[in-house]
Amino acid sequence: MYTAYKSLLARAVQGRWLERGTDSRAMSSTPTIDNPVREASVSPAPPPRVSASALQENPYFNRELSWLSFNERVLAEACNGQYPLLERLRFLSISGSNLDEFMMIRVAGLVGQAQRGIDKPSIDGQTPTQQLSAIREKLAVLSEWQQDIWRDIHRSLAEADIHVADEQRVDPAAHEWLKSFFLEEILPVITPQALDPAHPFPFVQNEGMGLLFTLTRDADQDQIIEMILIPSALPRFVRVPSTPGDNGEAVYISIASLIQRYAQKLFPGFTIEGDGLFRVLRDSDIEIEEEAEDLVRTFRSAIQRRRRGQVIQLELEDDFDPKAEAILLEQLGVHEAAVIKTDGMIGIDGLAEIVNEDRPDLKFDAYSPRYPERIREHDGDAFSAIREKDIIIHHPYESFEVVVDFIRQAAEDPDVVAIKQTLYRAGSQSAVINALIDAAERGKSVTAVVELKARFDEEQNLTWATKLERAGVQVIYGFTDWKTHAKVAMVVRREDDGFRTYCHFGTGNYHPVTAKIYTDLSFFTADPKLCRDAAKMMNFVTGYVEPDALELISIAPLNLREELYRRIDTEIANAGKGKPAGIWMKCNQITDQGMIDRLYAASQAGVRIELVVRGICCLRPGVPGLSENIRVKSIIGRFLEHSRIYAFANGRAMPGPNAAVFISSADLMGRNLDRRVESLIPILNRTVHDQVLQQVLLANMLDTEQSWWLHADGGYSRVETDGKPFNCHRYFMTNPSLSGRGGALEAGAVPKLSLRKGRSG
Repeated sequence: MYTAYKSLLARAVQGRWLERGTDSRAMSSTPTIDNPVREASVSPAPPPRVSASALQENPYFNRELSWLSFNERVLAEACNGQYPLLERLRFLSISGSNLDEFMMIRVAGLVGQAQRGIDKPSIDGQTPTQQLSAIREKLAVLSEWQQDIWRDIHRSLAEADIHVADEQRVDPAAHEWLKSFFLEEILPVITPQALDPAHPFPFVQNEGMGLLFTLTRDADQDQIIEMILIPSALPRFVRVPSTPGDNGEAVYISIASLIQRYAQKLFPGFTIEGDGLFRVLRDSDIEIEEEAEDLVRTFRSAIQRRRRGQVIQLELEDDFDPKAEAILLEQLGVHEAAVIKTDGMIGIDGLAEIVNEDRPDLKFDAYSPRYPERIREHDGDAFSAIREKDIIIHHPYESFEVVVDFIRQAAEDPDVVAIKQTLYRAGSQSAVINALIDAAERGKSVTAVVELKARFDEEQNLTWATKLERAGVQVIYGFTDWKTHAKVAMVVRREDDGFRTYCHFGTGNYHPVTAKIYTDLSFFTADPKLCRDAAKMMNFVTGYVEPDALELISIAPLNLREELYRRIDTEIANAGKGKPAGIWMKCNQITDQGMIDRLYAASQAGVRIELVVRGICCLRPGVPGLSENIRVKSIIGRFLEHSRIYAFANGRAMPGPNAAVFISSADLMGRNLDRRVESLIPILNRTVHDQVLQQVLLANMLDTEQSWWLHADGGYSRVETDGKPFNCHRYFMTNPSLSGRGGALEAGAVPKLSLRKGRSG
């Protein structure tokens, strides 16, 4: 397997990762989805070919292994010679943080099941123990691949005058600066601790890094082992200050290397025989008892417990002292199977700090999102623009500021009487939160549903909840056992003809940072039916008042699954009547067995199904007699695909004006459909309908430059075309949206995408 990785890396380094034969900046205004496709294996370890009968007997992919395949595709972008060097480094660091979270949540969960003797099989029939075995085998290979990629990028960075952890590039003046920095900035905050019976073993926090030193006392030749934990408040790397003669070179040295370099200052009277760096990952999932009486207090306690969770993985340097390693394994309670040794970088995620180097020539061209022309034409009055016609904003190509301005305007408008909003993730510096606080301080009725169970944002959300309550906002925490994942904001405004409600529905979070890199949709409407449904959904969350007569919106866990089933069944029925039948879906994950089985049934009935699934996909496409009418692709590129769109032909050819189109906060996972509050919003306005279906969704279907086909055996391969390449991200960056463009732009200003008959793949 590793040989296959090495071969793949060699091809990537030689710049042949994806041979396009056409300038990568070229873009056709009328690309087609049926161009001939040349498929070359890109999986570092392609699975063996499996017979059709065997595939039918095991019709699902394993969720965890599918996720690792997703991270392989992320790693492949770090090899993409079409990308600037620091962007490749960014993808490498993302792969590291992805794997860390996977270990802390998914692997930790499986370890817990195995320890408790739970042998409930996964969707593909594997027990937790069997899954752990397969995962660890693949993780070992992925980790080696990461290090190979890092070594290649490290060399390329040096050629571009960015030197990482390279003390040979440090001149005498810089050495003096580093010594001073160590003595003044590092030495006061680190604490050496002897590891012996007289000193209890120190606690190593989750994602904590430390150094072990093997020392010999000069006076009596006794050997001791000392530990230094590296405080998380310290950066991973220190940039050596520039000097007049450095020719613009950047030199980075890791904090760990700096401590090792000047360790003698810590241990006078000792000879340092050896040292080694280690890193710890712990179980970071939070489980809440259903009978918890005080949700806030329970979460504060759970966050503290998470920091002390069971050790799931221990990373060590290859030449780690065996005696010191044995102490770590014993004191941390780590089984050898959870140890990863490397002769490369420990903590790949930390390389994100190097990406911040001010080298625009090594990054993607700067991009400034457009502010919707429609709202500008109304002098920035969001309510006037929405009242005229529904509008959908496509992030990050259109500015998230329009969402912030919607809440700000509501806060400042004397005619606004109430604001209600769900908050799943809002970030550490949130203009939306500040606007809600401003609204409350101005005397408006403000209600915020703050989701405490947003993984890894629990602590931040507790902080926001406290600030909101102090300002007079009515803070609701929703259900104990269901996450409120729906993204909705309601503004009630007093107008000449009575009260009018304006709504925002989103596929993404109210998070200003992720809104710049995640592709999401923000839908604004004053449609009375949608607004009445939104009010019922908010009452359901705040007061557990189950809605009795929803008009347009479907809500999980009440009826969202059933609505999607009904739409799929309609396509099955239409196919049986000889009518056009098709399903197009774009989401992040598909793992729910019931939904997969329904799509299999549709395929068997002759419904043509196109799925764009960025991450996990447990559905096995292209199996004769089961799923031969289903194609699955994954898009990995400059921006992270995050929007969820579900479209159904509805008796006419796809894509067309008769199609039933929905946006949603929900992926096709059991947790989204059954254990979260989610929303499914129908798109009825003609212009918005065209934008979502025939611009956003169709462009994703047509993309060739960033897309991968999923095959029946579980392997992924790059999409290649003999025609002109098409990059959906570039298309959106250079073309205004249909509903947000305003009257100033003529219809012809947006190239029309087309879909010829026929399919490839």
